[in-house]
Amino acid sequence: MTSADETPVRVGVFGLLGSGNLGNDGSLEAVLGYLRAEHPDAVVDALCGGPEVVTARYGIPATRLHWNREEYRTASRAGAIAAKGLGKLVDVFRTAAWVRRHEVVIVPGMGVLEATLPLRAWGFPYSLFLLCASGRLLRTRVALVSVGAATIGNRPTRALVRWSARLATYRSYRDAQSRDAMRAMGVDTARDEVYPDLAFSLPAPRASAPLGSPGPVCVGVMDFHGGNDDRAQADEIYRRYLDGTTRFVRALVEEGRPVRLLTGDACDASVVAAILDAVDSPLVTAAEPTSLADLMKEMAAADTVVAIRYHNLICALKTGTPVLALSYAAKSDALMAQMGLGAYCHPAREVDADRLLEQFRALEKRSAELRQTLIERNQAAARQLEDQFTDLTAALFPASDHTHSHARQEAP
Repeated sequence: MTSADETPVRVGVFGLLGSGNLGNDGSLEAVLGYLRAEHPDAVVDALCGGPEVVTARYGIPATRLHWNREEYRTASRAGAIAAKGLGKLVDVFRTAAWVRRHEVVIVPGMGVLEATLPLRAWGFPYSLFLLCASGRLLRTRVALVSVGAATIGNRPTRALVRWSARLATYRSYRDAQSRDAMRAMGVDTARDEVYPDLAFSLPAPRASAPLGSPGPVCVGVMDFHGGNDDRAQADEIYRRYLDGTTRFVRALVEEGRPVRLLTGDACDASVVAAILDAVDSPLVTAAEPTSLADLMKEMAAADTVVAIRYHNLICALKTGTPVLALSYAAKSDALMAQMGLGAYCHPAREVDADRLLEQFRALEKRSAELRQTLIERNQAAARQLEDQFTDLTAALFPASDHTHSHARQEAP
């Protein structure tokens, strides 16, 4: 309990949370777990993309990120364009008013400093800039925690991301190349640390040892159209990815392997439907995960995983299940190398089903060895994240909060 002369620390969490992306929500879950364990008296709420989902699932009050409810729909009519413009102005004041109510705001993980998927400067990068600028002006501590970053070519997006990072009170990255990217874009990263992705702090079921042959294979899919610089080739990239993945699934089925299709975002459902339609077999089924915990349960029961989304890879790695990455960005290659599976990456933009099958078979031959490697790497990641949370407490929470916390623990 908080004593009468204490004011609970008000903590906000910020991002595209509750919007259908399971990885983003997993990062939120990890931060909420940290706050409840280390700062149980903190009063927590969110400014996010899907406030109803966040409140229902995590039990915290939540406010809609944008004043304009049509923010992420393409505006073609004059009225819709005007509403978007007005929304950008209104959001300046809405964001500042929300930030002002908090001592601390945490941006939990996510690739908030990258543009490896299609992204407009005046979408989320603008929102993040408003947050960090408001924090600096209103003296609210803003933390970018274990975030992903990448060098950005588009000048407006790069400028917004660079200033967001500069204005934040605290920054840590989920891999070394993210820190290198921010340094290359002009941010002083001398005091910034690198820790594993926050999802590695979540509880996970242990992978079950393969019981027989052929065992089940989980294939994580994605509505993949390339990155921010691939807009002109987006349709072609998608067709190549879908065709190669479909051929790979069909080849597994022809060998008698059960295949379980997994998503990581609500938009991936169309890819699942396309594969099910093309490979008409009872051996191919689809899961409907609503959290990273659901994904981990599916992957823990599989012999092997093939996945494209970054947090699908994390779920497989976290459960200790050997995984082959369809890599669409350098962050996937870095993650796989960090966990000892750097040899098992395949380019998502150029999926070659025959080559993918060769890599898949090579991976399965080393399954027992790689499972042991993953146990060791997961233990190391867990220790690093304990250090991350210790550093976060020191950077964000007042000394008086630490004192009161220790006093409460020692009180009879």
